[in-house]
Amino acid sequence: MSIKPAGEEREVKLLGGATVDGAPIAYLIVLAAVVTGLALIPLSVVLGSGKSFPMSQGIYPLVGWILGPIAGAIASAIGASLGIFIAPHTTTVPLATVLGAVMGSFAAGAMVAAGPRRNWWLPLSLLLFVIYGFYGGRAVLQNGVPVYAVVLGSFINWSALLLFLLPTRRLAASWIGHQDLRRVASGLFLGTWMAAGLSHLTAAAIVYFVVNWPEAVWLAMAPLAPLEHLARCVVGTVIGTGVIAGLRAIGLVKPAWAVY
Repeated sequence: MSIKPAGEEREVKLLGGATVDGAPIAYLIVLAAVVTGLALIPLSVVLGSGKSFPMSQGIYPLVGWILGPIAGAIASAIGASLGIFIAPHTTTVPLATVLGAVMGSFAAGAMVAAGPRRNWWLPLSLLLFVIYGFYGGRAVLQNGVPVYAVVLGSFINWSALLLFLLPTRRLAASWIGHQDLRRVASGLFLGTWMAAGLSHLTAAAIVYFVVNWPEAVWLAMAPLAPLEHLARCVVGTVIGTGVIAGLRAIGLVKPAWAVY
């Protein structure tokens, strides 16, 4: 063990096996199962609908950071779809649940500063602006909700979008890829606020089209929604730090577009 190898250092890469966008199908199946399992656990009530949202919302971003944007979105979509059937108590509108899961993982996986996918955030940001405009515009123009109520009630949405547009997007990704687990935890918290907030925006826009909650609910969301979002961030940080530390310790081959 005291002999220093004389050969050139080699990098181990996955060359064979079935993959989805560079992520082994086995990884995708495992993480889809985790999303499904966490869909059984309600985390808090959803204002305006009477249902609850599941703990799985806290790990949608983590799935994207582990598998990459496309494979992560597929895994979360599968897990969320199965969760609709086995845990209907944590589903308000099925389409919103699935698309919210897709957005959470895709946005997280798109938080890269280098490589051929470094500009994916640009068209994604444009799409999210359209979604937010539809969401807030419907409330103000069609349902007569005051602008200030919409701004206060959608704080987690526009703050997540703003942070995603700023360099904080790249900062979160760089911290998640850092060897220091304290940096990893900080990156997971910041990144989950962004990606889970964008997931919530996508789902909320669809739910609001169905429910059309009044001004009172928008104002009620102002103090409560950020607290619920903090719960998502804590779940994503605690689970994510442990998962990433474990993946590094056992030396599993990274998917091609993994951020961690």
